Amino acid sequence: MASTGGTNIRNKDLLALRAYIGAGDSNENLAKGTILVDLTYSNLKQRHVEIRFDLHDTVDTLRAKIHQKSGTPAAFQHLQIKINGVTRYELAPGQDDARMLGYFGLEQGSLLEVHCIDLDPHSGSSGGQYEDTSLVQKYVMSDEDYQNRKGTLRDWGNQQKAKDPTFNLAKHARQHRELMDAQRQVKLGLPLPAGFQFDSTGKVVRDEPDQPIPSAKNTAADDQDVPGLDTVDGLQVGGRCEVQPGGRRGVIAFVGEVPEFSAGYWVGVIFDEPVGKTDGTAKNGKRYFESPANHGGFLRGKNVTAGDFPERDIFDDDSDSDDEL
Repeated sequence: MASTGGTNIRNKDLLALRAYIGAGDSNENLAKGTILVDLTYSNLKQRHVEIRFDLHDTVDTLRAKIHQKSGTPAAFQHLQIKINGVTRYELAPGQDDARMLGYFGLEQGSLLEVHCIDLDPHSGSSGGQYEDTSLVQKYVMSDEDYQNRKGTLRDWGNQQKAKDPTFNLAKHARQHRELMDAQRQVKLGLPLPAGFQFDSTGKVVRDEPDQPIPSAKNTAADDQDVPGLDTVDGLQVGGRCEVQPGGRRGVIAFVGEVPEFSAGYWVGVIFDEPVGKTDGTAKNGKRYFESPANHGGFLRGKNVTAGDFPERDIFDDDSDSDDEL
């Protein structure tokens, strides 16, 4: 077991990080005759660090590498060879191209740099053309073109204004944020904030008191969809059960109607693990059963199966369902 400063390190990633940080200089692993050279350029901010060369490589090979990385042809390269920050040699274009790099006193362990001054008056890299993105002409859509474009945020906003003259995007964004906050409170088992309620499917919606009263025909149809006593048949308080989604297991703690939620019968379950959304309380804090925080949930009977389901770990699925509150 590795240790540092009296502290044992058990984590493999930390050991690897320590080995990387504490590794010796890369020159230690270089083959004999291999050197590392930093390449810098007069027209470019970029710096190519520790490019490998052999002492038997020629200046012509060096110029070819610089051309490859900077775009400056060898015929326009004025080179400054620096050793430990001091310029030792200056090579005009074509000068000493056949000489080997070892001739210039370059050796392992020294800080080596070759700075290329681009002499081309028409160089593509001059004036930051290779690096300055502000020089790139960008497409700008006119306000008129955007106004006529379909499927944009403005187009959607105009459609909403046609339906509701008072609509504006700032108001919509605020209302959406408030709705998300209300849904989050329900998931945490907290009471709904003022101005929100549960619809017939159990979803959190904004309370709209001015909505038209549904017709008797629609009301009758809705009544047929309300989960009745038959949906909780066989579910007894105190019995073990398994709940979908997620195959979560627990104990049935309540069976009945919950006026704070949408109409119909609900089943209160105390989960074996903290995979619930409440502590047994419903809207306005009214309690229907006792449960540890985040261990309780109210579910429709169709999602609950009674049976011999022993306790086990269940963190395999935390999907949300419209039939759970």
